[in-house]
Amino acid sequence: MRKESIIRIGLLNAIVALLSLSLIACSSDKAGSSKASAGSYSGSVYTVKRGDTLYRISRMTGSSVGTLARMNGISAPYTLEVGQKIRVKSSSGSSSSKKTAVAKSSKTRSSAGTSVAKVAPPPVGSKCWRWPTTGKIIEPFSNSEGGNKGIDIAGSRGQPIYASAAGTVVYVGDQLRGYGNLVMIKHSEDYITAYAHNDTTLVNNGQKVSAGQKIATMGSTGSNTVNLHFQIRYRATAIDPQRYLPPQGSKPSC
Repeated sequence: MRKESIIRIGLLNAIVALLSLSLIACSSDKAGSSKASAGSYSGSVYTVKRGDTLYRISRMTGSSVGTLARMNGISAPYTLEVGQKIRVKSSSGSSSSKKTAVAKSSKTRSSAGTSVAKVAPPPVGSKCWRWPTTGKIIEPFSNSEGGNKGIDIAGSRGQPIYASAAGTVVYVGDQLRGYGNLVMIKHSEDYITAYAHNDTTLVNNGQKVSAGQKIATMGSTGSNTVNLHFQIRYRATAIDPQRYLPPQGSKPSC
């Protein structure tokens, strides 16, 4: 799949970083789908099985998504084929030794095997956010390992989904299992928001959107229930949306 020419390299990097860093909160298990059996792994070669993703392989081998993509000549969105052979270590050392070195560093290893510096959450009110939709919070944010890295908002099919702030659409697609139709918006060098399980999407990659603009409708793609899974990322780190959003039903004061 070719990259859209209208998207700058910086925006593509933002997409890859977000996909590799965290969009695992709304996993296939949470969506009610069963996990596929792991592919075979022998020495420096991994054989792709049904349901595998480059992210999942990076988790099992300790190599980052970016490293695996470069070593195997795989371009975003990193589509794999059953039976495909993936090299999982380079001549500079085994994936296990790299993983150990990262674990001993002063940085936090992300879920994709890359390292990102720890960042303090931004102060409340540092950016103006709007609710992307209205409804009951059926699953709140959790900062624990494997926890929900966003909030899940229940609603009805076709309910409008709005951009939480002005920005540029950096991803529209359904390549991530468990997220269905997904939209991601970059708001600055520091912030990205994600909107998952959409029934329909109304924006395109590279499109500028304003705060409160309708970008999608609520659905159940990648989920067993109609809901919106919403994330706010600050410097690639998930933050609790409810800390930064105004009271539901009210307009932001900023």
